[in-house]
Amino acid sequence: MSVAATGFFDGVHLGHQKVVSAVCSKARELGIESQIVTFWPHPRSVLQQQAYDLRLLTSLGEKEMIFRSMGIDKVTVLDFTKEFSKLSTEQFVRQYLVERCGVTHLIIGYDHKIGHDPAQSQEQMMQICRDCGLEVCRLDEFAQDGQVISSTKIRRALEEGDVRLAEKFLGRKYSLKGVVVSGNHLGRTIGFPTANLGLYDPLKLVPGNGVYAVDVYLSGKRYRGICNIGTRPTVNAGKNISIETHILDFDEDIYGLDLHLGFVDRIRDERKFSDLGQLKAQLEKDKIDAVRFFL
Repeated sequence: MSVAATGFFDGVHLGHQKVVSAVCSKARELGIESQIVTFWPHPRSVLQQQAYDLRLLTSLGEKEMIFRSMGIDKVTVLDFTKEFSKLSTEQFVRQYLVERCGVTHLIIGYDHKIGHDPAQSQEQMMQICRDCGLEVCRLDEFAQDGQVISSTKIRRALEEGDVRLAEKFLGRKYSLKGVVVSGNHLGRTIGFPTANLGLYDPLKLVPGNGVYAVDVYLSGKRYRGICNIGTRPTVNAGKNISIETHILDFDEDIYGLDLHLGFVDRIRDERKFSDLGQLKAQLEKDKIDAVRFFL
């Protein structure tokens, strides 16, 4: 027996968190297990619906960690395949939620749908769930300052570099995680050594090009940093996006180490300078500007 919610939950934003909290609360009230039933990979990557531009707010590991931190007892990950996508509401509820996952109580968001029944209303879907033996609770719409939160809105904010709005909707700073990889060492020659981040998850959404104030988590410690995302137009004629972070008051060899960035705010757009002297002068200014975001 368990209380559960189901969905992809990309970002596990404040709207998702309301659902997760309701699952935990109901499970405690009944004295049974709390469970999240989610999917992997993302449906668009399987169904090839604009999969080329698919970028995620959270990796599977990040989602599981957030669920656990909120008090969820069990996270069940189902393989999303083309065959799986064709399941009707009744098939999914009976075969997966009831028989496989032992769900007895289901919490759903105000617009959540289950199964491949596109013409079906949510009321009809809920009745099917009840006919399969589930007790169903639908939550009201969740809004932040009058805005309904969605993963799509958060992706758009990040693509525009608005990491503050993304943080507001997520309830935490947007983050990138990876390993420090070797670069061209140019930053060190002008007094601004940088850590080049190789992402663990290539599908993770990278904020829009620009310079950001970031929290840097390295070897269990937190530092302050300036992160440049972009093509490095002053020194590079290519189009490849790089993620380079100058850690303030820090100068150690960290190649090969894990690095975690938490985005605090956007400082400025990325732009091309006429020479390295102008670039260095701007970086000095960025350093001063970044400090005020950490106060």
